Amino acid sequence: MEGQEVVLTDMLACRERRVNTQNAYIQKYHCPVISFCMNIPGPIKTNDKIKKAFLSGKKALFDALQKENIPVLSQIEFDDKTGNEILLAVDYPADKIKELTTEIEEMHPFGRLFDMDVIGTDGEKLSRSVYRKCLICGCQAQECARSRKHTVSEMQAKIEEILL
Repeated sequence: MEGQEVVLTDMLACRERRVNTQNAYIQKYHCPVISFCMNIPGPIKTNDKIKKAFLSGKKALFDALQKENIPVLSQIEFDDKTGNEILLAVDYPADKIKELTTEIEEMHPFGRLFDMDVIGTDGEKLSRSVYRKCLICGCQAQECARSRKHTVSEMQAKIEEILL
């Protein structure tokens, strides 16, 4: 997979920025936050194909929010080597937003690569009602990730296939 490689310190700084932004939005707006980035394993987190998929997911997310008349109070977007990311403060019940984002992740052609988290006003991330399936074998994705069942190169090959 082509792209600029990231290291652990890059990813840790990205996560810290994300959590700080989420907490600031919750404190300022007293409403849930949507955090959307791509679920790309390995040292390359973005390239032209991944960014195109991200933009497609961003459009799907905004279309769904608009269709449901869900107000976006604030948003910030990042386009870094650690990946594309958007954070939104939204004035709507967190559980309903989670249903909407899960539907996008399940139905969109690139949805398996989307990571649309919903953070409630208590600062806790809402869980999905159904587990995500592994890209490669269809088992529970968290179990495959935890056991490192598949190599990064296997996962990257599958991601390239999805992005075609």
